[in-house]
Amino acid sequence: MEITTLGIDLAKSVFQLHGVDADGVVFLQKKLRRGAVLVFLGKLEPCLIGMEACPTSHYWAREIAALGHEVRLIPPAYVKPYVKRQKNDAADAEAICEAVTRPNMRFVPAKTEEQQSVLVLHRSRDLLMRQRTMILNAIRAQLVEFGIVAAQGPARIVALVRRLREPDDLTLPAIARCALLALGVQLEHLAEEIRSIERQLLVWHRQNAASQRLETIPGVGIITATALAASVPDPAVFKSGRQFAAWLGLVPRQNSSGGKDRLGRVSKMGNGYLRRLLVVGATSVTRRAETTHTRTGAWVRSLLERKPTRLVTVAIANKTARTAWALLAKGETYRAEPVI
Repeated sequence: MEITTLGIDLAKSVFQLHGVDADGVVFLQKKLRRGAVLVFLGKLEPCLIGMEACPTSHYWAREIAALGHEVRLIPPAYVKPYVKRQKNDAADAEAICEAVTRPNMRFVPAKTEEQQSVLVLHRSRDLLMRQRTMILNAIRAQLVEFGIVAAQGPARIVALVRRLREPDDLTLPAIARCALLALGVQLEHLAEEIRSIERQLLVWHRQNAASQRLETIPGVGIITATALAASVPDPAVFKSGRQFAAWLGLVPRQNSSGGKDRLGRVSKMGNGYLRRLLVVGATSVTRRAETTHTRTGAWVRSLLERKPTRLVTVAIANKTARTAWALLAKGETYRAEPVI
């Protein structure tokens, strides 16, 4: 008898393993410390190993696959129905072992180190952008307390910070001026760090063919193209562009029964960062619709005549997601069709 299927419940320190043989008979229930996992798996004959998809699972998938095992990552939501009664590490490992053998189960492709590194750049940039926004809002709010109202836009706040360095330009107490100048220094530092990350993304974009193809889609720039290329290691995981758009949460939520289709609001499931980038890009497409002489531009203009702008924006984001999947799956470049 030997293990044919193994479920691993990942953790920070102690991992739970659940293994069965070809007949489904439980053959192994074991706890292992983090450092002993690869040593133990290296002694096993190659088998099917399932794990829940999480931030650390891609590392473990690469390391375990290097030992000769077949590794499959499962979305946690798809494992939950297989957990019997009480939830604990042993029950989770058993549920993973059961779910990984289901013929209709959906799996998450493991990312490479390069793809994970690009996504680290994106997450770092997003964090720095949020901190930049916080400082901008703080400076604006504190200037209002002294009767100085800044116009909207980050550039106006930066201009006011420069004026703070001239003692006779703005009437402010010395203590308040000192505090605001400290915030101004942080603002400049954040701006430089953000530019540095964007330069690194540009370098990777010029080396990645998939990212360059995605950039040809209207409303998709370097930031969105690199994020999509790094987040979708294998587009074949999705059967269609609609399934890819559903993964991003850009399709209506369904509550259908009895042959009646009931569609609600956009589900907003899946990757929120990619969805936000696509919606922002779709906003620019909406603004340029009047000057775009293509079939897409005509379609957007017809929608704007009948529907609210924000609804049209999400519809464009949905269409962009489907187009992105098609380019990734077929290896082609976007070709705009002129209005006939």
